[in-house]
Amino acid sequence: MPSTITIRAARDEDVPVLGKYGTDLMALHHQWDPKRFIPTGTGTKASYARWLQSQVKKPDVVVLAAEHDEMIVGYAYASLEGYDYMALRGPAGVLHDLFVEPEKRSQGIGRMLLEGAVTELKERGANLIVLSTAHRNEAAQRLFAAAGFRPTMVEMTLDVKA
Repeated sequence: MPSTITIRAARDEDVPVLGKYGTDLMALHHQWDPKRFIPTGTGTKASYARWLQSQVKKPDVVVLAAEHDEMIVGYAYASLEGYDYMALRGPAGVLHDLFVEPEKRSQGIGRMLLEGAVTELKERGANLIVLSTAHRNEAAQRLFAAAGFRPTMVEMTLDVKA
């Protein structure tokens, strides 16, 4: 029998592996641009896990897990947010994290997580969904564009400390 991918709400027992994936996501961003993105440390995995644990049961937060053969292979973290005058936008769903285990990429899992997060945010009342992606993350940008997302902002960084 072929194995399947299940996208489901994250549970408390998923949090340790989601903390690892959050740490992996941070490390990847830091690798792409160490001057812009903070590095991971010895406590990052536990801190990220605690953060996600605090979010899992909130009604305005979506934390999804991708499960394959009873193993968590990815996750998405999104939330409903109100007006954000710094971002110049009204209420929106915000996709914060989308991560798939490197060995499981290019199998549609990221797309499934994205679709699940979008569906959950829409069901909770989002009329607009925004996200940010690292400039060097071209694969994610292709995924988001294929799902109908369009570019609206470009973050730029100036290193002023030599």
